[in-house]
Amino acid sequence: MLGIIYFVICLVMGRAIETLTRSVWEEAAQRLPNPFWLRGVLQLFCGTLCVTWLVYGVSYCFQAERHPLAYGNGIVLPATAVCAAAVLWMDRRRGKAGKLSGVTDRKLFWREGAFYLAVFLFISWWMWYVFHASEGVLYAGFTVFGDFSPHTAMIRSFSWGNNFPTQYPYFGGEDVKYHFMFQFLTGNLEYLGIPMEIGFLLTGAVFFTGMVILVCTLAQWIFQRFSIGVLAGILLCFRSSFSFWRFVWEHLEAGDLWETLKTNTEFIGYTANESWGLWNLNVYLNQRHLAFGLCALGLALLLYLPDLDRGCSRQEKGWRWFWNRVFGVESWKSRNIGRAIFLGVLLGASVFWNGAVVIAALLVLAGFAMFSDGKLDYVVTAGITLAASAFQSAFFMDGAGMELQFQFGFLAQEPTLKGCVVYLLALTGLFFPLLGLTIPFLGKLEKCLAFAFSLPLVFAFTVSLTPDIAVNHKYVMISILLCAILVAKGLTQLLGKKAGQKVLAGFLVLMLTVTGLYDMVVIYKDNDASHSFQIAKDDDVTEWLRENIDSEDLVLTPQYSLTRVTVSGIMMYCGWPYYGWSAG
Repeated sequence: MLGIIYFVICLVMGRAIETLTRSVWEEAAQRLPNPFWLRGVLQLFCGTLCVTWLVYGVSYCFQAERHPLAYGNGIVLPATAVCAAAVLWMDRRRGKAGKLSGVTDRKLFWREGAFYLAVFLFISWWMWYVFHASEGVLYAGFTVFGDFSPHTAMIRSFSWGNNFPTQYPYFGGEDVKYHFMFQFLTGNLEYLGIPMEIGFLLTGAVFFTGMVILVCTLAQWIFQRFSIGVLAGILLCFRSSFSFWRFVWEHLEAGDLWETLKTNTEFIGYTANESWGLWNLNVYLNQRHLAFGLCALGLALLLYLPDLDRGCSRQEKGWRWFWNRVFGVESWKSRNIGRAIFLGVLLGASVFWNGAVVIAALLVLAGFAMFSDGKLDYVVTAGITLAASAFQSAFFMDGAGMELQFQFGFLAQEPTLKGCVVYLLALTGLFFPLLGLTIPFLGKLEKCLAFAFSLPLVFAFTVSLTPDIAVNHKYVMISILLCAILVAKGLTQLLGKKAGQKVLAGFLVLMLTVTGLYDMVVIYKDNDASHSFQIAKDDDVTEWLRENIDSEDLVLTPQYSLTRVTVSGIMMYCGWPYYGWSAG
């Protein structure tokens, strides 16, 4: 019950923040037929971000107590509820509350609602399937247990332990260099009575749905068509690749295709680490904090879109337009300093929720800024984000959290320009060729968006921040997610009145999604009861560790991954080494 109250207070607090920042989001919302969805995600995201940080901060101050979360929740939840209620009451007294309609097209609103509900139910089922409890046993499927090992340990270090100052359970006794606030949120929900597997499902599914809503909203803002957003949402769930067709061809030649399709439980792939499931729906199932971070990215892009649109609407042509956009005095003048500060705080506060997404957001916003009016606002946003990041890094870490170095090629077999192109074609199939064919037919705004959306991809192939270059896959995924909007636009252009056009569009959609669809079959087969780690929720070893070991104890263990020991949230001298190494 307390966990549900927590969510309600987050939503109410978000509503108060939305009320106080009306000038920040109103311009972006005016172009949407139903701003309700944008405002809903803004409220839930900002409320969760604010309340959770406050609970963490107050709990940190009471770290000497046996149950610091009792103080954090006991102080913050009533205080934020009262403050939010006061803000909303004063707003209603001033008569502003009813002036902004969230729904103007009711027929479209119900279609949007049906699609978003379908997305929520779809992702909820999959998140439950790969990680759930049944008859007192916790099941973690084979495709997710690797990431869930450190995630569940971190969650339990808060819900069952006293992880203040915060350490990384798989390398205890040291600082924490890995973003952990989403795990803290889930741990706090478990402390408030929502079982870990349910809390992890709810938070993951809600913010995944929020991410899809923002992708659809971006598509609607740019192209004024909801169907483009729907198609983009499908493309982000089911990856494009030639892998499936190559797999089919090889096994047709071997004469064992049907038997292999029935028995195979491994992701197919012919590029480095593709068989890990780095590029498909499984990423959102085992890295549930990714969608939360992508909500921050989506909100930042939507709120800055009016400035980019304004810059692209200037009457100058050719190089004169480009020169004035980059160097013109008018293009540098601030347009909305309040929005710049708000988004700087929002992105800065998201660093320890998902740092990679914040970096990607700054890269895309840099692309926006090149062609936008109001460049000074972008500088303010970036400055506040970087300052907040530096402060949090100094607070949580000893020494540098990452090392910036040039590393060309990402996971391409040959680290050359040709090798990177060949790698991308093998990895993503028709996606980028279709994007290249679509761009010439787009307007100036959409071409500028294509440039900005591609910057995380360029970053992934040129820069390394961590010992494991494979973690750069998030930047590639983010570029694909955003560019999917433009590819979806190209596909919908084919859906004319002629039957041949519709057949071609359907064929291309099949080519773009079939590998991702087969990946989903693999996820289903590789996470059933016989393909899962199973831990009794009342296991005697887990319970003994919970009752007798605290965060000041450092336990010498074998190289554990996901076991009844790790789910207790204890601090290990060194668990499975990859987790500590990849976390810095």
